[in-house]
Amino acid sequence: MAVARRKLLQSRQVGTLLLFLCVSVGGAATIRYSVAEEMESGSFVANVAKDLGLEVGKLAARGARLVSEGNKLHFRLHRKTGDLFVKEKLDRESLCGKADPCVLHFEIVLVEPLQSFRAEVRVFDINDNAPIFPNKEPLLKIPESTPLGSRFPLQSAQDLDVGLNGLQNYTLSANAYFHLHTRFRSHGPKYAELVLDKPLDREEQPEVNLTITAVDGGSPPKSGTAHIRVEVLDVNDHVPQFSRLVYRAQVPENSANGYLVATVTATDLDQGSNKEITYSLSQNPEAILQTFQIDSETGEVRLRGPLDFEAIETYDIDIQATDGGGLSAHSKVLVEVVDVNDNPPEVTISSVSSPLPEDSPLQTVVALFSVRDRDIRVGGKITCFLRDDLPFAVKPTFRNSYSLVTDRGLDREEVSGYNITLVVMDTGPPSLSTETVIEVLISDINDNSPIFQEDSYILTVRENNSPAVFIGKVHATDLDLGENAQVTYSLLPPKSGDLSVFAYISINSDNGKLYALRTMDYEAIQDFQFVIKATDRGFPSLSSQVTVRVVVLDDNDNRPMILYPLQNGTLPCNDLVPRSAEAGYLVTKVVAVDGDSGQNSWLSYHLLKATDSGLFSVQQQNGEIRTLRQISERDPMMQKLIILVQDHGQPALSTTASLNILLVDGFSEPYLQFQDPSKHPTRVNPSTKYLVISLAVLSFLFLLCVTVIFIIHIYHKIKYKEKITIQEHFYDDCNFPNHLIQGGANGSLSQPCSYEMCSATGTGTSEFRFLKRFMPTFPFPHGTGEVKTETGSSLPPDSDRNRSRGSEGHAQVSDDYM
Repeated sequence: MAVARRKLLQSRQVGTLLLFLCVSVGGAATIRYSVAEEMESGSFVANVAKDLGLEVGKLAARGARLVSEGNKLHFRLHRKTGDLFVKEKLDRESLCGKADPCVLHFEIVLVEPLQSFRAEVRVFDINDNAPIFPNKEPLLKIPESTPLGSRFPLQSAQDLDVGLNGLQNYTLSANAYFHLHTRFRSHGPKYAELVLDKPLDREEQPEVNLTITAVDGGSPPKSGTAHIRVEVLDVNDHVPQFSRLVYRAQVPENSANGYLVATVTATDLDQGSNKEITYSLSQNPEAILQTFQIDSETGEVRLRGPLDFEAIETYDIDIQATDGGGLSAHSKVLVEVVDVNDNPPEVTISSVSSPLPEDSPLQTVVALFSVRDRDIRVGGKITCFLRDDLPFAVKPTFRNSYSLVTDRGLDREEVSGYNITLVVMDTGPPSLSTETVIEVLISDINDNSPIFQEDSYILTVRENNSPAVFIGKVHATDLDLGENAQVTYSLLPPKSGDLSVFAYISINSDNGKLYALRTMDYEAIQDFQFVIKATDRGFPSLSSQVTVRVVVLDDNDNRPMILYPLQNGTLPCNDLVPRSAEAGYLVTKVVAVDGDSGQNSWLSYHLLKATDSGLFSVQQQNGEIRTLRQISERDPMMQKLIILVQDHGQPALSTTASLNILLVDGFSEPYLQFQDPSKHPTRVNPSTKYLVISLAVLSFLFLLCVTVIFIIHIYHKIKYKEKITIQEHFYDDCNFPNHLIQGGANGSLSQPCSYEMCSATGTGTSEFRFLKRFMPTFPFPHGTGEVKTETGSSLPPDSDRNRSRGSEGHAQVSDDYM
């Protein structure tokens, strides 16, 4: 049976399975054995009875049994022979992971008498795992402007084996752009970096395909490959820059998931999407990816899984920051896992000064407190600081005693109180802390001036208002409290010393309501402004000012005024129309203005009464009088028209103008052929003779009027020494200047017209050859001063009524009508 047993054991230990027996037996020493992993169930390990110095059969007699430190036994003992066998197939990676050496502990317990022996079996690693890349086809985006020598960390290959059987080296497929550089981590597998040897050119080669191979040190060696695709990006001017090359953090091993380890910050000088930074934990081992996570937007590195100080003491985390254009930068976060102690520091608050005036000087003591840590030996040195960025600081006074003082200026209007979080931390390991909240209120002082809701106010009031009418309100607020925030209002006198504003406006000092003290007249004053002062009741008081502009709105309180035909009754205005005139013939134009403005000055013209209502019509918009039909012999010679001129105000105001029209035979035939008197004897019509006499008289009177007007004009020019420019305009359609267009400031499209009758001498018919019509121009002074009329009266500026009245003084001939 012994020979058969040896053959069976030899058959189970073939191939790569090696059995190493290292026996060390002593009185209280531990019995140590070594086996290779992957040994099949039933494989022979050693003869325990021989190693313990016991005879065969003693183990069974004394009830020997195996007791494991864990819940599971990996070996079994044959009591009769004392042989130790593998109970089940051993896998070192599942038993110990990356821990090396991998040792399984158990005890051999004998009874009758009771005796125990410690034993351990070291499981040696064999090369049964090939390196594996977690990402078989990684993608790298590299800008074409990347400088030579730039390094790009690659994700480490994972090899479950340890020692020489673990990952040893990387190789890269032949290419013209990159070579491979292998680097070591303090804790973790080796990793490779791509180093740029040749400039990239996206237009020449937009993509580079590489193959990286990870090789272990087994015999024979095993390997794993990954296909790297390098995408060449267009140029992006700036690469993200980390605020630090290396971030360091200490994290207690009992920290919960979500614990903030560190916050990395990278900036990019580009604009738009190229400035947006995205953080990632790329190219890190699987153990780091399972333990930590990073917020892609804020860069906050937090715990994702539990920490184990006994397993891993430090973590070397690669952080990648990528901008919107694909450029990336790398930094490291070195995380030190520290052990824990039991008691956090204790804080005792002695006194707190609250409320605290907002004008307190720097280094004013706010609170006094003391700190005690019961873990004297473990806790180490105690540090105190404030968790938030507040205008306070912690200042040590004497051993374990501190004061909380002001570090920056206070402003109650910004923050009326603070909940100051005081953090007291020992040095551990691990570092424990206690947070204490100290509430401090800020008291107010008068340090803010009243602020008006608007930079300036524009108020409106309609003319002809009732005295003491409410026209608007100003309002100012003060950020202070109590009396410091109570505001009073007052009117400031003008800098010129003119106190006339107090005669127009009154203000309620408590609520800022404004009242008009007198009736406004738009034609006298269109707007005015003044300054209001808002003052608080603090000590010393503070104030601010604002400008208020009052705009007077126009009412329809002026009737239209007829400029032509003149309605003063001293000289009748007659217009001549040839009987041969066709329908639509322009007879004359009624000109009127309105002292109001806007819609109140828009004028319309209507034929109110006529000798023959079917003979003439009036254009509603411009006041032109035209013939509706051809004049006949039956039509009376004298035609009298009454024109109604009406504005568009509410209610509408109107006035009338009277006009006489004479119908003349042959007046509008300036191109009649000359008749020879010898062939055609002249026959004088008696009516024609009287007509000529009457026209001559009218012409004489007209010339007399023109002469008188001219003399008056020269007189005023000498008296007031004003330079008045008289412009002559000739209009075929008798249009009035632009400043009298209907709907404008002066209200009318019409123009006043006078006629000069000139007889054509040397004709056989002795009839009129042409008719001249004259249009006066009215000089209007411009500027910010008063407008003076021809009669010398003064009116406020920008008044439409003044312009209309100023134009009544004189008229000059300026338009010819052929």
